Amino acid sequence: MSNAPGGFFRALPRGTRNWAVRRGFAALLALAVSIAPAVALSGTIERVDPAVAARLRVLDCSHVGADDVANVLARAPAPRIVLLQGSVAIVTMEPFARFLIAMGYPAERLANPRDGALSYDSFGDSALLAGELAFDYERTGLAPMLIGHSQGGMLALRTLYELAGEFHDELHVVDPATGRTLDRTAIADPHSGRERPVIGLHVAYVAALATGWLPRLLLGQWSMLPRMRKVPDTVDEFTGFSLPHDAIAGNLLGERLYVASGRAHVRNVTLPSRYHHVALPRVEHPAATPAIRSWIDAWSPDSHVALPPGDTENLVHAVDIWYSIKRHWCLQARHLLDAAGS
Repeated sequence: MSNAPGGFFRALPRGTRNWAVRRGFAALLALAVSIAPAVALSGTIERVDPAVAARLRVLDCSHVGADDVANVLARAPAPRIVLLQGSVAIVTMEPFARFLIAMGYPAERLANPRDGALSYDSFGDSALLAGELAFDYERTGLAPMLIGHSQGGMLALRTLYELAGEFHDELHVVDPATGRTLDRTAIADPHSGRERPVIGLHVAYVAALATGWLPRLLLGQWSMLPRMRKVPDTVDEFTGFSLPHDAIAGNLLGERLYVASGRAHVRNVTLPSRYHHVALPRVEHPAATPAIRSWIDAWSPDSHVALPPGDTENLVHAVDIWYSIKRHWCLQARHLLDAAGS
């Protein structure tokens, strides 16, 4: 995995070599992007206070505390995070969003631009979601993040395969505020100033919570069965969270680990057996308890500290995901400073 954001487009997959020839607007787009990316990025960074920028430059992105979130990251641009709920939305991902907001993440970067909802339907179209991510990246220069529960984890993984060109030779840009598919399959890369196809977009971070093969089988999602535990190169960091003997996910006889098909950094985390598949998004309570919140703020994967006293239900994945979000938020905000020459 590369720890340096900005390389969100890598070598292009099959079917994209002649994309510009096939699209008549390519020359016009090239003229437009020759100046637009620099203007967009500099405009974003101009909104960051110089004192905040100075602190951001020296911030240790692997150890971001509560003060760093409140007084540095919260005053800098934030990546889009898409929270994808399970197939039977008895519990949506809204409680998880409320946890992130309470910890300091901007609510507007979690909300669906179309309707303001904090939880996305996991039966959505992965090609359209990929197009929406491209739209956001073009305007912000920030690689998005995806967090999916159960079926939502499948859609997150499928979206990575969409961006790798597994299902389509081309993907259209989609306006997330209207849901309208735009008449182009390329964006202006805000860092390089070059025109790039949607296919090849690189996501910063993906987390999949209790995503198993059995629902894929029952729902007829055949194309994802051989891909369920292989993570493509269209993501920097992927973390898969599993429950032991999870009947809903279909791992009563054991769990297959996620593996990288190439260069992605992939982690597997086994959750406590007392956790329940359906209730995993219910994580808003830890942020409301001062002692537990302080523990969350100080946690890192190498800390090896015991859980704090109190109600720690679902805390294991909540703190792990929050740590990764803070890290990628910090890295990308800092990269924007470099890209804008601030």
